Amino acid sequence: MEEPKRKRGRPSKTLIPSKIPENGVPSNSPLRRSSRSILNNGDCELVSTERHNTESVVKVVPSMDAVVKVFCVHTEPNFSLPWQKKRQYSSSSSGFIIGGRRVLTNAHSVEHFTQVKLKKRGSDAKYLATVLAIGTECDIALLTVSDDEFWEGVSPVVFGPLPSLQDAVTVVGYPIGGDTISVTSGVVSRMEVLSYVHGSTELLGLQIDAAINSGNSGGPAFNDKGKCVGIAFQSLKHEDVENIGYVIPTPVIKHFIHDYEKSGEYTGFPILGVEWQKMENPDMRKAMGMAPDQKGVRIKRIQPTAPEFQFLMPSDIILSFDGIDIANDGTVPFRHGERIGFSYLVSQKYTGDNVVIRVLRKSKILAFNIKLASHKRLIVAHIKGKPPSYYIIAGFVFTTISVPYLRSEYGKDYEYDAPVKLLDKHLHAMAQSEDEQLVVVSQVLAADINIGYEEIVNTQVLAFNGKPVKNLKGLASMVESCNDDFLQFDLEYQQIVILHTTSAKAATQDILTINCIPSAMSDDLKT
Repeated sequence: MEEPKRKRGRPSKTLIPSKIPENGVPSNSPLRRSSRSILNNGDCELVSTERHNTESVVKVVPSMDAVVKVFCVHTEPNFSLPWQKKRQYSSSSSGFIIGGRRVLTNAHSVEHFTQVKLKKRGSDAKYLATVLAIGTECDIALLTVSDDEFWEGVSPVVFGPLPSLQDAVTVVGYPIGGDTISVTSGVVSRMEVLSYVHGSTELLGLQIDAAINSGNSGGPAFNDKGKCVGIAFQSLKHEDVENIGYVIPTPVIKHFIHDYEKSGEYTGFPILGVEWQKMENPDMRKAMGMAPDQKGVRIKRIQPTAPEFQFLMPSDIILSFDGIDIANDGTVPFRHGERIGFSYLVSQKYTGDNVVIRVLRKSKILAFNIKLASHKRLIVAHIKGKPPSYYIIAGFVFTTISVPYLRSEYGKDYEYDAPVKLLDKHLHAMAQSEDEQLVVVSQVLAADINIGYEEIVNTQVLAFNGKPVKNLKGLASMVESCNDDFLQFDLEYQQIVILHTTSAKAATQDILTINCIPSAMSDDLKT
């Protein structure tokens, strides 16, 4: 049977953020166990099970009281009409109180927020919250409440250690199906570097055998001692699997919190800006000059914008990262009897940290001290609360490609339905400079000036009047300052668009007025 993939699934095989377990009373909770004991063993067993119940309640209730319901009003950008926003909508999810008068929840729970309110367990009041930081890669957000009343009588959640396989976990939150708090139980069934759907990244994650339903996003997962071991955030939907949920573990949570405390803002998780290949084939290892006792992975490509580009070369063999040897399959020792992808070591570092990377180059071992940086994507995974950039001339709407744009244009299955050339750039292209963008003609607003061009949609702009287009701001600047008789846009598939300069600029204002567009360019292009 084919193993279901988490990263690129269709609706029947998809990782869904914003979801978690909903069951009422879990099958292995003390309450349900006590009911079975009474039925099976009569009144003589009731005393001991009631006593067991009381002990469990004493441990769990203080942690459950720190779990809050998060109400958010979202206003998403309209990527098809980037000069305006979509209609507001509301959502509810879960969160929990931690030390320092702060609350943790999922980043996707407050994405594009306009207003966020929190409600404590057993309370009828909602308190306005302030968003302190949003970690898009790790899908965590940090909130606070200015009203002192909110913090009265609540003990913050305490973080526990990373759990082991088969350790019991209890997920608490406010999932769909009711208004009161819900508790579900399961065990840790797997621990590995996995795909974070919201962040389009890969970080350490816990797999649990509890179903994850809508609304429980941001809810804490407790161990049997009442300490938090993670945040529930997504589930796997596939016809061949059931009851697979995912939890953000404490190392990732603590990294996010420490990052915020250290710099006053979220700076992200660093990456090693290389693509690598396994070295499991013995002939390949011999041809690359590796000794029998040497292990590592081969570098295929290096991102031009990454610091590693100055030190590493294609076909270098990475032998170790910061003193830890890397195996031929790209894994490193994790815990007793476990191995994990070496990207886990990178994600444990912070942006700006220095690490020592040992490589084998032409049979010689070299060591480089490299400063880690965050990922610069050609097609960004998030616009981080900023409105989309756009530029309009003669009805041609130019904008930049991002993952939210692709999702808006082609739906959640954009990795199958978007044009092949855009997908190829999304999956494989690397930015050659920090400010490089993928500029496209999003649509053409019909007018007399652009007759014959109306069917151009989501087509990349390669050059303007013979000059390469590096980014949208550069294109807008070249068009605005153009004194040539004609404007010529070179598009992919060898298409060209030619407009008379004076007529095109004169027609733009009328087109803006007809379509109720306030400006020919977004604010970020005016500066």
